[in-house]
Amino acid sequence: MTRPVNLRQARKQRARDEKRAQGDANAAKYGEAKHARAARRAEDERTGRAHEAHKRDD
Repeated sequence: MTRPVNLRQARKQRARDEKRAQGDANAAKYGEAKHARAARRAEDERTGRAHEAHKRDD
């Protein structure tokens, strides 16, 4: 015979798992370190300037 499942505990565990997954997604989306973010922005700005410098003046 299978083991009985407490539905209240199962519901709470599922909610915890969903919150954990949402937190992990947010960490991946917004969790960039300040120095890494600054370096990425500087690189983006540099490449943007290089791109603008090579545009044609038609």
